[in-house]
Amino acid sequence: MLVWQRPVDLVDAVYATSRSWPGEERFGLTNQVRRAVVSISANVAEGQGRERTGDFLRHLEIAHGSLYEVETHLTIASRLGYLEDAALDRLLDRTAEVGKLIHGLMRSLRPHVD
Repeated sequence: MLVWQRPVDLVDAVYATSRSWPGEERFGLTNQVRRAVVSISANVAEGQGRERTGDFLRHLEIAHGSLYEVETHLTIASRLGYLEDAALDRLLDRTAEVGKLIHGLMRSLRPHVD
């Protein structure tokens, strides 16, 4: 399912990017962005495993919220000088793609909520 795979790809990109952030951020911003980005695909998977469409939709909403959290953390990292503008733009392009996929699936599920 593409709506799961693209967030997993985003995990790889965020982990690779955040490896170069300062060590003092290990338990701060680095940890926060990594937890949030992992949460996206984890919630998509968990929602898919639920039997009720409404439960799936709720997990997609949580994944969507985590996506916004990732975007915020990346923007903060850029403002702190941990991330170059070009790298931020590439990552935000990926988050936009993930957002469209999640939003599209949410839109398709809403008429079928039980």
